[in-house]
Amino acid sequence: MNYPLRTVVFEKIKQYGNITDQDLINSLSKDNIITLEDDLNKILLDLEIYGLIQVTWVTKDKKRIEVVN
Repeated sequence: MNYPLRTVVFEKIKQYGNITDQDLINSLSKDNIITLEDDLNKILLDLEIYGLIQVTWVTKDKKRIEVVN
């Protein structure tokens, strides 16, 4: 069964608790899920709007993603 990419990304974030965007992309690629950074940013924005995650900038090119409790 194929799950929506949004669900897969949220499950990965829940699994780690907090993770950087590059680590998330690497983790997804290990599961043979190839996603572009632009697509991932759209998914992260949707999840943040739903109130499921919080995204903060760590450096200019790096974001920290964590689950909202």
